[in-house]
Amino acid sequence: MRAPGAGAASVVSLALLWLLGLPWTWSAAAALGVYVGSGGWRFLRIVCKTARRDLFGLSVLIRVRLELRRHQRAGHTIPRIFQAVVQRQPERLALVDAGTGECWTFAQLDAYSNAVANLFRQLGFAPGDVVAVFLEGRPEFVGLWLGLAKAGMEAALLNVNLRCEPLAFCLGTSGAKALIFGGEMVADRLFYIYTSGTTGLPKAAIVVHSRYYRMAAFGHHAYRMQAADVLYDCLPLYHSAGNIIGVGQCLIYGLTVVLRKKFSASRFWDDCIKYNCTVVQYIGEICRYLLKQPVREAERRHRVRLAVGNGLRPAIWEEFTQRFGVRQIGEFYGATECNCSIANMDGKVGSCGFNSRILPHVYPIRLVKVNEDTMELLRDAQGLCIPCQAGEPGLLVGQINQQDPLRRFDGYVSESATSKKIAHSVFSKGDSAYLSGDVLVMDELGYMYFRDRSGDTFRWRGENVSTTEVEGVLSRLLGQTDVAVYGVAVPGVEGKAGMAAVADPHSLLDPNAIYQELQKVLAPYARPIFLRLLPQVDTTGTFKIQKTRLQREGFDPRQTSDRLFFLDLKQGHYLPLNEAVYTRICSGAFSL
Repeated sequence: MRAPGAGAASVVSLALLWLLGLPWTWSAAAALGVYVGSGGWRFLRIVCKTARRDLFGLSVLIRVRLELRRHQRAGHTIPRIFQAVVQRQPERLALVDAGTGECWTFAQLDAYSNAVANLFRQLGFAPGDVVAVFLEGRPEFVGLWLGLAKAGMEAALLNVNLRCEPLAFCLGTSGAKALIFGGEMVADRLFYIYTSGTTGLPKAAIVVHSRYYRMAAFGHHAYRMQAADVLYDCLPLYHSAGNIIGVGQCLIYGLTVVLRKKFSASRFWDDCIKYNCTVVQYIGEICRYLLKQPVREAERRHRVRLAVGNGLRPAIWEEFTQRFGVRQIGEFYGATECNCSIANMDGKVGSCGFNSRILPHVYPIRLVKVNEDTMELLRDAQGLCIPCQAGEPGLLVGQINQQDPLRRFDGYVSESATSKKIAHSVFSKGDSAYLSGDVLVMDELGYMYFRDRSGDTFRWRGENVSTTEVEGVLSRLLGQTDVAVYGVAVPGVEGKAGMAAVADPHSLLDPNAIYQELQKVLAPYARPIFLRLLPQVDTTGTFKIQKTRLQREGFDPRQTSDRLFFLDLKQGHYLPLNEAVYTRICSGAFSL
């Protein structure tokens, strides 16, 4: 950033030189010299290093905005846009089911969705009615919600892993009038997508037509997808990554999309070769699962040039690209409902996107300071949020403008859930902003790096411990094994002690061998005090680690039959944790 007063010094220098009658070119040169000498060289360096990236990002924003405006003025919905694609290329493959080999052309997808629309009209359903779809990812899934949208109805896309109370909860909150088993761009709701519920019950996020278009268009332009690309989508279609960023390329831009209802690490590259895929999607732990597979010839015989997704850990980023020969990683940050999505458009390792340091107001997002224990916003004397400087972690927020399709926040079906995600007087007095709930860090050039989801850091021995970092280290040491790290409260002890739940289906892991390796790579405060070895770690449908149950059960051996261990620092190794040891820890007899 420019040093304080540098601009004023430049202006004074120019004025003096003009009064002395020196030529303008000499004046400009002198002023530039003063500016650079006063610290302005830092800003010039940022401009030189980021101008090309920022101009491309600006071009993406402009293209998406112009496309959205054109469709809004014409009153186009997603079904209307799809109709134009069908007329342009009716016989091209639209969707391919990699599990069965079934292929649907655009004309067939159109006919199927028309039949769905006509059926529900005949059954007496009216525009605005909600119909729940409980189905695994295959072409019919797309045809069903598309057909409902054609009839003006809203689909509630249920996670196929839901059972019992969570399933009943999602059905109840959606207001669905029917369940199928196994308008305007801005104002007609298209469908509901349920958040994954990693920290509680899922929330039904509202997806309007403009949001669907915006998310698909950003992915398309930011990563320079072409009509000839074939996209491999093995993600759940009840989430936005698979159904909007993936399937949206088919419905809006006419790409062929290959679906597989469930990710298979052993079949992934074979599918890509078989269907000539050029773009693949990933999320969560998919890249790690692929790296865990034995090396085979097929993994380099594919035509994939681009992998788009989020959650690729920096620790395995370059290993993934080098082993599989994928030239570009399109890592992004976003949520179904958010208005502050960002994208890594130039392959910066570890970054989930950027915001321009030159023109920060073009896309009004910001990192603001929070109390990382409570996630409460910190404010200055004027009552406004405090922007973070480069290198400072902060909460990502996006300024809300309901008249701008790129900045609107449509929220959830639940009004109370919606209100909890909005703060006021963030950028300026009286404004509104969306609270992402995620802590990121921005470097001097504007690249952003995901730090931790709220609640995924804990303090131990006066230090902040990043669960993401510890999970990455442990997983790598154990050959990309599933690991969940979290903090647990210990009676009478300040902060939270680290606990790691490690997948050990065959009971082969040696806790003390693990500790010997951890001593080499983790600071003392970051080494887990407790270990839990269990058959498998709970994950969501998008492979995000589920920690809610694990955190609730803590290190109490009465809550689980899994093998538990406690790190005895005096002896320097893990001991089995039984009820007697648990009682001694809780009483303070064992020093932590």
